[in-house]
This record gives sequence, C-alpha cells and structure tokens, in this order.
Amino acid sequence: MLIIGIAGGTGSGKTTVTRRVMEMLGNEQIIMIPQDSYYRDNSHLPLEERQKINFDHPRSLEFSLLNDHLDALCRGESVQMPQYSYITCTRDDEYIKVKPARVIIIEGILILSNEELRNRMHIKAYVDADPDDRLSRVIQRDLEERGRDIGEVLSRYYDTVKPSHLQFIEPTKRYADIIIPRGGRNEVAIDMLVSSVEKHLKFY
Repeated sequence: MLIIGIAGGTGSGKTTVTRRVMEMLGNEQIIMIPQDSYYRDNSHLPLEERQKINFDHPRSLEFSLLNDHLDALCRGESVQMPQYSYITCTRDDEYIKVKPARVIIIEGILILSNEELRNRMHIKAYVDADPDDRLSRVIQRDLEERGRDIGEVLSRYYDTVKPSHLQFIEPTKRYADIIIPRGGRNEVAIDMLVSSVEKHLKFY
C-alpha cells in the first residue's frame, strides 16, 4: 500500500490536485482520506465557543485516530471514517466505511505538521499558491459551503487563518518531496507527482 500526503494552505488547490491525480491514476485503485474528517468532536462546547475554534491549529485535529485508521487500512482492515460539519463544528452521527486500496491519498492543510503521520507517507507533496489567490478561494468556499458572511470570512482569515498559516502550515513545506507551485493549474508539476507515484507503485 502506497500512502501519499498532499498538503498546502487553505484555498491553495489541494483538492484540485488530488482529483487530478486520482483521475490520471484511475479512481478504482485509490482512496482519499481528507484531514477535515478528523477534526475533534466539540459537541461538549456551546455553539458560540465552537465557532471560535481555530481549525488551522494542529491541536484541532485527532491525529491519533487518523494514524490508527491508516495502520488498520495497511493491515487490510476497513475503517469507519468520521464526518465533520463546519456548520455545527461537531462530528456527524454517520460514518463512511473506507476499504483498503492500493493507494491512499491524505489531503489537508496540517498533515505534514504531525511527525507520526509524516513517517507513514511514502510521497509528500505541498501545493503552493499566491496568498491573494488563496484568500479569494477561501471567501468563495466559506460563503457558499459554510454559511458565513463576508465580514466573518475576512475577520477569521486575518485573525486565525493567515497567522496560523505562517506559523503551522507554511513551515511544513520543508518536509515535502514535491512542491507544486500555482496550485491545481500546474499540469507539469502534477504530471511529475503522478510519475513519481507510478514509479513507487512498482514496489508496492
């Protein structure tokens, strides 16, 4: 089993890169595990407190559960992957059954910040993008998918997203084997990543 990590800042194009890699390799042999599914359950907190959580800080994630699930998949076992709601800032009651596959792609902003998780990866990629481009994508996503208004989005960006990016996310670039500039539009870099995956697959 080959484990690939695709990291990068919020709105950098990680999901686009992941989809392109899956399309080029063939979806039937790949599963994708989003970091976002492993945010800690905060149902014990009042909604007002939950909405203040910094989702760009490593402690917001339950890395131990993610690592346990990866180990189980590597043993050939299925896992029940949690689902997280940004509307309620809690885990949903429903889980998604994930079966083992030849390739696992882990995608998320903080996946390279955890040493134990990094050590499980065979290929580590970092999707880089201009801060203005990332901000425009964050605004569009949060307005359309997370029910926030423009004031909330901008306030959150400058109060937590940008500082956390500089402190926790950008520094993890040094762990990457492959850096993909210009996000999901960089077909040459994506081709290089796919070629690297195909080379590794010969040994897994």
